[in-house]
Amino acid sequence: MEFYMKLPRNKREFALFMAIVSILSVNIIAPVITGFEVGFKLSVWYDVLRVIPFIWVCVIALVLITYKPAEWLTSKIVDKDDSFNSHITINIMCTVLLMSVVLTVVGTWIGSRQISMEPIRFFFYKWPRNFAISFAVEALIAQPIARFVLYKLHQMSDFQGESVN
Repeated sequence: MEFYMKLPRNKREFALFMAIVSILSVNIIAPVITGFEVGFKLSVWYDVLRVIPFIWVCVIALVLITYKPAEWLTSKIVDKDDSFNSHITINIMCTVLLMSVVLTVVGTWIGSRQISMEPIRFFFYKWPRNFAISFAVEALIAQPIARFVLYKLHQMSDFQGESVN
Protein backbone atom coordinates (compact mmCIF):
# COMPACT_ATOMS: atom_id res chain seq x y z
CA MET A 1 0.00 0.00 0.00
CA GLU A 2 2.87 2.41 0.76
CA PHE A 3 4.22 1.91 -2.76
CA TYR A 4 0.86 2.95 -4.15
CA MET A 5 0.32 5.92 -1.82
CA LYS A 6 3.81 7.43 -1.51
CA LEU A 7 5.29 7.01 -4.99
CA PRO A 8 4.33 8.56 -8.33
CA ARG A 9 1.50 6.84 -10.20
CA ASN A 10 1.93 8.65 -13.53
CA LYS A 11 4.27 10.97 -15.44
CA ARG A 12 2.74 14.12 -13.98
CA GLU A 13 3.29 12.87 -10.44
CA PHE A 14 6.80 11.73 -11.36
CA ALA A 15 7.56 15.26 -12.60
CA LEU A 16 6.17 16.74 -9.35
CA PHE A 17 8.17 14.27 -7.25
CA MET A 18 11.36 14.97 -9.22
CA ALA A 19 10.83 18.74 -8.99
CA ILE A 20 10.38 18.66 -5.21
CA VAL A 21 13.34 16.35 -4.61
CA SER A 22 15.69 18.11 -7.03
CA ILE A 23 14.88 21.66 -5.88
CA LEU A 24 15.28 20.75 -2.20
CA SER A 25 18.42 18.71 -2.83
CA VAL A 26 20.21 21.26 -4.98
CA ASN A 27 19.39 24.11 -2.61
CA ILE A 28 20.72 22.19 0.40
CA ILE A 29 23.51 19.97 -0.95
CA ALA A 30 25.32 22.52 -3.14
CA PRO A 31 25.72 25.17 -0.40
CA VAL A 32 26.77 22.58 2.21
CA ILE A 33 29.39 20.94 -0.01
CA THR A 34 30.67 24.34 -1.16
CA GLY A 35 30.80 25.47 2.46
CA PHE A 36 33.02 22.51 3.31
CA GLU A 37 35.20 23.34 0.31
CA VAL A 38 35.77 27.07 0.80
CA GLY A 39 34.14 28.01 4.09
CA PHE A 40 30.69 28.82 5.38
CA LYS A 41 30.36 32.53 4.60
CA LEU A 42 27.48 34.60 3.29
CA SER A 43 29.52 35.58 0.21
CA VAL A 44 30.10 31.89 -0.58
CA TRP A 45 26.36 31.24 -0.31
CA TYR A 46 25.63 34.11 -2.73
CA ASP A 47 28.15 32.63 -5.20
CA VAL A 48 26.46 29.24 -4.92
CA LEU A 49 23.05 30.79 -5.58
CA ARG A 50 24.32 32.07 -8.92
CA VAL A 51 25.25 28.59 -10.19
CA ILE A 52 22.38 26.60 -8.65
CA PRO A 53 20.21 26.84 -11.80
CA PHE A 54 23.00 25.25 -13.86
CA ILE A 55 23.57 22.54 -11.27
CA TRP A 56 19.80 21.93 -11.12
CA VAL A 57 19.64 21.34 -14.89
CA CYS A 58 22.56 18.92 -14.58
CA VAL A 59 20.81 17.12 -11.69
CA ILE A 60 17.58 16.74 -13.68
CA ALA A 61 19.52 15.30 -16.62
CA LEU A 62 21.41 12.91 -14.32
CA VAL A 63 18.23 11.75 -12.60
CA LEU A 64 16.76 10.83 -15.97
CA ILE A 65 20.00 9.13 -17.06
CA THR A 66 20.58 7.19 -13.82
CA TYR A 67 16.94 6.29 -13.11
CA LYS A 68 16.99 2.91 -14.87
CA PRO A 69 20.53 1.85 -13.78
CA ALA A 70 19.69 2.74 -10.15
CA GLU A 71 16.44 0.79 -10.39
CA TRP A 72 18.33 -2.22 -11.82
CA LEU A 73 20.99 -2.00 -9.09
CA THR A 74 18.29 -1.74 -6.43
CA SER A 75 16.59 -4.87 -7.77
CA LYS A 76 19.89 -6.76 -7.43
CA ILE A 77 20.16 -5.79 -3.74
CA VAL A 78 16.60 -6.02 -2.40
CA ASP A 79 14.00 -8.71 -2.88
CA LYS A 80 10.58 -7.71 -4.20
CA ASP A 81 9.04 -8.96 -0.92
CA ASP A 82 11.22 -6.64 1.19
CA SER A 83 9.63 -3.70 2.97
CA PHE A 84 8.84 -0.34 1.43
CA ASN A 85 11.50 1.33 3.60
CA SER A 86 14.22 -1.08 2.49
CA HIS A 87 13.33 -0.54 -1.19
CA ILE A 88 13.32 3.24 -0.78
CA THR A 89 16.54 3.37 1.25
CA ILE A 90 18.46 1.14 -1.17
CA ASN A 91 17.06 3.01 -4.18
CA ILE A 92 18.15 6.33 -2.67
CA MET A 93 21.58 4.87 -1.96
CA CYS A 94 21.96 3.56 -5.53
CA THR A 95 20.74 6.79 -7.11
CA VAL A 96 22.96 8.96 -4.90
CA LEU A 97 25.91 6.66 -5.57
CA LEU A 98 25.60 7.04 -9.34
CA MET A 99 24.82 10.74 -9.27
CA SER A 100 27.47 11.69 -6.71
CA VAL A 101 30.21 10.09 -8.79
CA VAL A 102 29.37 12.36 -11.72
CA LEU A 103 28.46 15.47 -9.71
CA THR A 104 31.66 15.35 -7.65
CA VAL A 105 33.46 16.21 -10.88
CA VAL A 106 30.86 18.05 -12.96
CA GLY A 107 29.45 19.99 -10.00
CA THR A 108 32.93 21.28 -9.21
CA TRP A 109 33.37 22.35 -12.83
CA ILE A 110 30.05 24.19 -12.79
CA GLY A 111 30.72 25.77 -9.40
CA SER A 112 34.24 26.91 -10.24
CA ARG A 113 33.17 27.91 -13.76
CA GLN A 114 36.11 26.09 -15.30
CA ILE A 115 37.03 22.61 -16.43
CA SER A 116 40.14 21.37 -14.71
CA MET A 117 41.74 18.16 -13.51
CA GLU A 118 41.42 19.17 -9.84
CA PRO A 119 38.09 17.41 -9.11
CA ILE A 120 39.40 14.26 -10.80
CA ARG A 121 42.71 14.43 -8.94
CA PHE A 122 40.99 14.84 -5.55
CA PHE A 123 38.01 12.62 -6.39
CA PHE A 124 38.65 9.88 -3.79
CA TYR A 125 39.17 12.51 -1.10
CA LYS A 126 36.00 14.50 -1.87
CA TRP A 127 33.54 11.89 -3.13
CA PRO A 128 32.90 10.05 0.19
CA ARG A 129 31.99 13.33 1.90
CA ASN A 130 29.81 14.41 -1.03
CA PHE A 131 28.08 11.01 -1.07
CA ALA A 132 27.40 11.14 2.69
CA ILE A 133 25.97 14.68 2.54
CA SER A 134 23.84 13.87 -0.51
CA PHE A 135 22.57 10.59 0.94
CA ALA A 136 21.62 12.25 4.24
CA VAL A 137 19.76 15.09 2.50
CA GLU A 138 17.96 12.73 0.11
CA ALA A 139 17.04 10.12 2.73
CA LEU A 140 16.17 12.44 5.60
CA ILE A 141 14.83 15.64 3.99
CA ALA A 142 14.10 15.78 0.24
CA GLN A 143 12.51 12.40 -0.48
CA PRO A 144 10.44 12.17 2.72
CA ILE A 145 8.96 15.60 1.95
CA ALA A 146 8.23 14.62 -1.67
CA ARG A 147 6.67 11.30 -0.59
CA PHE A 148 4.53 13.14 1.98
CA VAL A 149 3.29 15.53 -0.72
CA LEU A 150 2.41 12.59 -2.99
CA TYR A 151 0.73 10.78 -0.10
CA LYS A 152 -1.48 13.81 0.60
CA LEU A 153 -2.16 14.24 -3.13
CA HIS A 154 -3.19 10.59 -3.41
CA GLN A 155 -5.36 10.84 -0.29
CA MET A 156 -7.18 13.83 -1.75
CA SER A 157 -7.64 12.28 -5.19
CA ASP A 158 -8.75 8.93 -3.74
CA PHE A 159 -11.21 10.69 -1.40
CA GLN A 160 -12.63 12.74 -4.27
CA GLY A 161 -13.00 9.55 -6.32
CA GLU A 162 -14.91 7.86 -3.48
CA SER A 163 -17.20 10.83 -2.83
CA VAL A 164 -18.19 10.97 -6.52
CA ASN A 165 -19.35 7.33 -6.47
